[in-house]
Amino acid sequence: MSHPAPSRPVGVVVDAYSIGKFLPAAFQRLGADVVHLQSTPEFLASVPPPDLGPYIANVVHGTSDWDRTAKELAAYAPVGVLPGQETGVPPADTVAERLGLPGNPAATSAVRRDKYRMIEALRAAGLRCARQLKSADAAEIVDWAERDAGYPVVVKPLSSASTDGVSICRSAEEIRTAVAAVLGTCDIFERCNAEVLAQSFLRGPEYIVDIVRGPGGGRHVCGVWRYEKTETGTKWIYDKDILLDPDSPGVPVLVDYVDRVLDALDISFGAAHAEVVMTPEGPALVEVGARLNGNMEPAVHDTCMDGNQADLLALACVRPEEFQRRYAGRTMYRKHREALVVHGQTTREGTVEEIDEDVLARIAVRLAVPRLRPGDRMRPTTDLLSSPLRVFLVGDRPEDLLADHRRIQGLQDGVFRLAEPVGATR
Repeated sequence: MSHPAPSRPVGVVVDAYSIGKFLPAAFQRLGADVVHLQSTPEFLASVPPPDLGPYIANVVHGTSDWDRTAKELAAYAPVGVLPGQETGVPPADTVAERLGLPGNPAATSAVRRDKYRMIEALRAAGLRCARQLKSADAAEIVDWAERDAGYPVVVKPLSSASTDGVSICRSAEEIRTAVAAVLGTCDIFERCNAEVLAQSFLRGPEYIVDIVRGPGGGRHVCGVWRYEKTETGTKWIYDKDILLDPDSPGVPVLVDYVDRVLDALDISFGAAHAEVVMTPEGPALVEVGARLNGNMEPAVHDTCMDGNQADLLALACVRPEEFQRRYAGRTMYRKHREALVVHGQTTREGTVEEIDEDVLARIAVRLAVPRLRPGDRMRPTTDLLSSPLRVFLVGDRPEDLLADHRRIQGLQDGVFRLAEPVGATR
């Protein structure tokens, strides 16, 4: 298939199901167009389909022939190929390499998607990391926990995200239950779980480090956040993310560790979203995504810091010389205002009938994003996937944001009106 020569630069976004939705506008702000690459013959059924409205074309990779797909994309003369979610990471590596564009080696894509290989790559590089075992046998994992790792251990899928299928196990029975819940199921990206990953428990506070690496070796840290979460049974329930000052104690240690992690995982170009526990012995990686932070909202990040990952990625592709000039070496964000990301929680269950926009407006100090729509099923919150609401708070004083957080806790259930069960009487 032939296409007219593009009159503007073109970026390619692969599988823009989730956080990739912010990349088209970032390219367009720089005078560029975008093409969407769908890496599967059909859209994934497990997540809402991408909005193709901003794209000038949707190229479907319907076979195993990546040379053919790359040739079709080459007609648009793209300046960059970026993943729009986790499933887009290996295809983006493959296509960028075939087109001679900046990217990460396709030969090592697996270490950026498979969590077992990821941690083994860190171990080979001499970096602090969890002990681990992958297996399809719950008895083998129990034996490993009791002979080597000790309790608790973390059981999870090999390549999912958003705490999907993650359990903190303190006994053989909890391990068996967690393994049975994962094996034979498919993760949120429709990959079947033939094995599970068990890891030693990392004790300490958990942090987010968001980075963009561009051409010429430049890298910019786009933000460091601290998770606050509570433990309920075998699950972590996330409450809020708190933006840290770049000169806060511990931040330089976290950033230095993540820089070395990215080197070990061959992430030399693009975005990275790293989750790190500060153990008593020092930082240790939970996992890293070679893509944008799933909680990133460009307008919010621009307000409380000095830029966002989507705009920086587009800049690295469309105007690489400008990126090198602005972010030469290793640069850090500047914090302009305080910020919290609140992860809503609920104990309710039922089908969402309506969203109360008045309650939502009372909540939205900066931005409130319902994660459920009418017709969706609400279930009690046990992980990030079952959090029904995300709220972004920006202000000048931490105490004001914490007061807003308390207020939101009292309002959040009012956002969603649930349908009456069939046969219910008033």
